[in-house]
Amino acid sequence: MAILDEVKADLHGAMRAGEKDRVGALRLVLSELQKAAKEGSDDELTVLRRERKRRLEAAQAYREAGLQDRAGAEEAEGELIAGYLPPELSETELKEIVEQAVRDSGAESAKDMGRAMGKAMAAVDGRADGKRVSALVRGALPG
Repeated sequence: MAILDEVKADLHGAMRAGEKDRVGALRLVLSELQKAAKEGSDDELTVLRRERKRRLEAAQAYREAGLQDRAGAEEAEGELIAGYLPPELSETELKEIVEQAVRDSGAESAKDMGRAMGKAMAAVDGRADGKRVSALVRGALPG
């Protein structure tokens, strides 16, 4: 089942159950997925990752502004969206991928980080945050 269809089914279930917060979050996700499909993008995972990242950034901004209730709502939406994404890579799996990417790219110093990052991000395929990957690549490169 495509993610779009899964979100639609979950939305109908949430509407029947009277879960207002969940209905609102699912409607936003559904809207973004439909908009991306209309624009010709069929990469639903990219849309979900972007929306999850937006929610987490908004939650951090609300928390810094002292608005804990809104931050909690944004985090809850981010978790809901994360439920449709493939599981994140463990630290061990990510280290193995990064080490292989550094070897495959032929990177020998920090100057070659772009090549190593390109290989690593392609291998990770969105299952880890770019900041995590960048930190591991930086640590794996000498100098």
